[in-house]
Amino acid sequence: MNEYFQRRSRELAPALVAWRRDFHHHPELGFQELRTADRVAAHLRQLGLEVRTGVGRTGVVALVEGRGPGPTVLLRFDMDALPVTEATGLPFASRHEGIMHACGHDGHTAIGMAVAQMLVETAAHWPGRVKLLFQPAEEGLGGAAATIADGVLADPQPDQAFGLHLWNALPLGQVVAQPGPLMAAADRFTLTIIGRGGHGGMPHTTVDAVLVASQAVTLLQSIVSRNLPPHEAAVLSVGSFHAGDAFNVIAETAVLTGTIRTLQPDVRSVLIRRMEEMLDGLVRAHGASYTLELADHTPALVNDPEATRLAAAAAATVVAPSQLTTIAPLMVAEDMAEFLTRVPGCYLLVGARPDAATVGPHHSPRFDFAEEALPLAAAILATVAVEALRRS
Repeated sequence: MNEYFQRRSRELAPALVAWRRDFHHHPELGFQELRTADRVAAHLRQLGLEVRTGVGRTGVVALVEGRGPGPTVLLRFDMDALPVTEATGLPFASRHEGIMHACGHDGHTAIGMAVAQMLVETAAHWPGRVKLLFQPAEEGLGGAAATIADGVLADPQPDQAFGLHLWNALPLGQVVAQPGPLMAAADRFTLTIIGRGGHGGMPHTTVDAVLVASQAVTLLQSIVSRNLPPHEAAVLSVGSFHAGDAFNVIAETAVLTGTIRTLQPDVRSVLIRRMEEMLDGLVRAHGASYTLELADHTPALVNDPEATRLAAAAAATVVAPSQLTTIAPLMVAEDMAEFLTRVPGCYLLVGARPDAATVGPHHSPRFDFAEEALPLAAAILATVAVEALRRS
């Protein structure tokens, strides 16, 4: 079976590339993936599958039934693009100004279509069932949670869940399947400093929100380095600062937005507590006030040890065992974590670094990946799914 998936994925390589380039040429933002979902659903129906659309607003779900009773494995593929203006110059570059597949989700969707095809072709040879989820809105919009609210983890309930990300920080063909925290929890915060506005020539009659907010940036971005042990990984970054409209007016309010990234819940609690303590003292000293709002929480992505051992063993039948590697946990977030907090599973990284030195990193306007990784990733995930069904 493993050899079949490797051979068949190579045969499907031209289709994989064509699907990926089509999605890349027609990117859609989170919860707007209507064309993408239509293309996916049509392919799945062509394979003879019963398809549910509109899951979590724009997601697609189908069930591939094996030869008899057995467990259920969930495979998840994200579909959304980013609000980025493409600068790759590719012949299949985005046709939509300000929208781009800058993270590889076009590749993930194509991989899912190939995996679906290979699983349908081999369904008589493995037990149980595979639930395929083509998920909307991974990029910080809560797509995974939306599909869960829409029942994707029920009828039938998955016993294990797997997914993967094409990853340009890894050489082509390297695979990461490691237990424990792999990606960080993420929170978005909005801090509003409220002072008292006034004339720029009479600052003594005001409470300058810009001054207070400027000091808040320095205080907040010192929390990690001065409140956590050096071996604890965390990030607290202020990403935007908006205040004032005129050169001669002292602003009454300032709004800062930023992100908190942590791998452990207790570390997250420390950061939030220290933010509030520092801000309380700061605004008291200046006679100002503040509000602090947290939103868009994504939990840390933590791979289950047993599921990860299975995934690593399966991946090692597709690539050489020496190609399996480990990395330090990443401080990026991935809402596959929503599934892995509820279902044991593993999220893999598949190296897709291209040769071109001009290609940018993930989320860059110049992002691209080596398309040779597409059939490799499809073979890996199909193998992982079937091995999980056979060994359960």
